[in-house]
Amino acid sequence: MILYLTVTAGTILLACMIDNHPVTQPYQVTRQQMCNRICLLAVFLVLFALSACRQNVGNDYAKYVEFMHLVNSDAYVPTEPGFNLLVKVIYGISGFENYLLVFAIYAFVTIFLFLLAIYEQSDEFPITYFLFMALGYYFQTFSTVRYYLALALALYSMKFVVRRQWGRFVLLVILGSFFHKSLIVILPLYFLASLTWKKWQLALAGLFCTTFLLWQDFYLKVVVFLYPTYEDTEYLEGGTSYINILRCLAVLVLSLFYYQKVIRGNRRLQFYFYLNLGALALYVFCSFLPIISRIGYYLTVSHILFLPALLRETKEQKWRRFLQVGMILAAVLYFGIFMSRAYDNGLRILPYETFFFHDMVDILSDVN
Repeated sequence: MILYLTVTAGTILLACMIDNHPVTQPYQVTRQQMCNRICLLAVFLVLFALSACRQNVGNDYAKYVEFMHLVNSDAYVPTEPGFNLLVKVIYGISGFENYLLVFAIYAFVTIFLFLLAIYEQSDEFPITYFLFMALGYYFQTFSTVRYYLALALALYSMKFVVRRQWGRFVLLVILGSFFHKSLIVILPLYFLASLTWKKWQLALAGLFCTTFLLWQDFYLKVVVFLYPTYEDTEYLEGGTSYINILRCLAVLVLSLFYYQKVIRGNRRLQFYFYLNLGALALYVFCSFLPIISRIGYYLTVSHILFLPALLRETKEQKWRRFLQVGMILAAVLYFGIFMSRAYDNGLRILPYETFFFHDMVDILSDVN
């Protein structure tokens, strides 16, 4: 726990020295630009080292090692072709089952994409990075590594949606789906969020959402058709997160104060607004669907960009300071709740172990 708190606090302090909208000068690297490069590199190296050096940290770490072993043995695994090909290449080059290198590559790409997306798209890098850490996104990359690579791609792809560069957006999503097929879901969701919705259209969308409550069996059959490996497993139990519902509600209430003057007509902020509204609808009406939180995260990850943007638009200093303090306190509380569950089986990012001092536990194939 002390290690995680130190990394979190230390990298946030480094992030506070980064200005992702520096004043540039032709043919000259300014002091702020140099500071940005050094601090960004330091943040990246700290996060990457912590992730790449871990062993058996994350609730599905051993399961992934088992999957890699099966891929190398040409056995069937429910993972995507991109993951399988990467394992084949790394194991082939290494000459042994080098799962540590596979995890390191995933950590490198995932952290790089998150930081790149934050630097390019955030209104205020320090606040967005603080939310990235406090809301647990970084530490959750220790688990479900395929999904969090897809989530990083989703965050990065938002700039293409805002710019209406649909070709690049679709291409990036298709590429990412070879590593986690759930990424495909953002094609319709992000497109819908990019539209300017009228009140009567929102009313019709609300009526449509009620069908999820009325025809749950039908939608579950659709999910099983798309994900046959979910059939007769605990994944079909569903479940929602009340914390995420409260979070979406809080963001919605805050954004409604800004809607007429700031959000309406602003393509980027309006996109974030509808992403949050869509996430709230998913958590409320679709709680019976398996792993609804994964779909919701593709939408709520925009909070780390949306909230700093709203703060930047707040002209009155007292109100801005009040909102900033409230947001920080809420995020710290969220981080405290998140870390209190760090030992739980659903997360299991504690205790932290590294391959320097610990051996890997036996996987299922070793036991059998």
